[in-house]
Amino acid sequence: MFALGHELAHTPSHKFDLAHMRGLLAAIDHPERAFPSVLIAGTNGKGSTAATLASILKSSGLKTGLYTSPHLLRLNERIRINGSEIGDEDFAGLHGQVDALAERLVECGKLPWHPSFFEMMTAIAFAYFLREHADIAVLEVGMGGRLDATNVVEPLVSVITDVSLDHQKFLGNTVSEIAREKAGIIRPGGVVVTLPQQPEANDVIGNTILDLDALGVSAVQYVPPVSPASPELRAPSSEPRYRYPLQVMGKQILVESPLVGRHQLRNIALAIAAAEELGKKGCRAITAESIERGIRETRWPGRFEVLPPRGGWPEIVLDVAHNPAGAWALRSALSERCDDRPLIFVFGAMRDKAISEIAEILFPMAMRVFATRPDNPRSASPEEIQQAASRVSAEIEAVPDVSHALECARGAAERGSVIVVTGSIYLVGEAMRFLKVPA
Repeated sequence: MFALGHELAHTPSHKFDLAHMRGLLAAIDHPERAFPSVLIAGTNGKGSTAATLASILKSSGLKTGLYTSPHLLRLNERIRINGSEIGDEDFAGLHGQVDALAERLVECGKLPWHPSFFEMMTAIAFAYFLREHADIAVLEVGMGGRLDATNVVEPLVSVITDVSLDHQKFLGNTVSEIAREKAGIIRPGGVVVTLPQQPEANDVIGNTILDLDALGVSAVQYVPPVSPASPELRAPSSEPRYRYPLQVMGKQILVESPLVGRHQLRNIALAIAAAEELGKKGCRAITAESIERGIRETRWPGRFEVLPPRGGWPEIVLDVAHNPAGAWALRSALSERCDDRPLIFVFGAMRDKAISEIAEILFPMAMRVFATRPDNPRSASPEEIQQAASRVSAEIEAVPDVSHALECARGAAERGSVIVVTGSIYLVGEAMRFLKVPA
């Protein structure tokens, strides 16, 4: 049906044109107009924020669509309603319909070329949400924002998560340039939820809000004002959850989140603030109680997901730290949770990522590193990772494939060791498949 590589591998830069996406959607009667939506952009945390918000809306009794990317194990994961992914039959049927329409549009000159992988996926998601009569959809931007295929909707609320350097080839070489692309999801007179972050990003987002006469909503009141060592915040080692009280919609709730890591507190805050703004927009089903329940029931695999020891394996942490900001977040979470336990890293990344910077952040924590290559044409080879990490004084062993790297890590584990599988989402997905972890 589709090649399983990352969509950037299939998307030349000339395909970033919303007019073409709108032309495709017009041919299928504009399904994106059939349901209200929330649009979430950012460099890090947008998937976690989307998953948390979707869980809150589901807990509020709303039939909630969720569109995210990329996937861990199956394409179907990207398109969900109330947590259940699109079935194979529905996926195949909608793909066939959209593909046939796209071919006809190209033949008659209404489209200059066939839609990209991501444009096709986005159109299929919109068509599915329409078919299933979704009450609302939470949409994660694929890349950037301004020219992303998801940006054809008119969202009730826009959300911008933390902005940092990533995808510079497509989005720009500075935080300001990248923030400008993310701010492209803000609508004139619209509502945008965000948090204070790097000054360059703050300036761009703030000026865009002013220029468009939009309402900027800070989620800072929902970030717990405690230090990393506060006992009420730290997750028990036997159960990786955060627990803390919070005032929401005039009531005190107990936040219990399965998303671990200090950075997740910001993502949870953004989801809460977005839910509250949706309540003001007429979504009366959203209550403090449904927000509390939705946070508790959030499922977002592969983001500091802790697998307890089992079947001869030590404790394993799965985390998709694919850029320097993500690496810092992982380092902080490991420092908080794992204390002085020996860490063994299984690492793989795409060739276009900042591998040397990620290595300098993470590898000094490791007793040993196994560099490997996920099954993706854009993957860096283990030897390229070794070369990129040459300035790091860590023992790095090149292993040709992910399953072999995991076995090597298990063999190297000592009593109390933790295996950390990190880097590309494709590496984490392959590890989940090998370890039989459900997505």
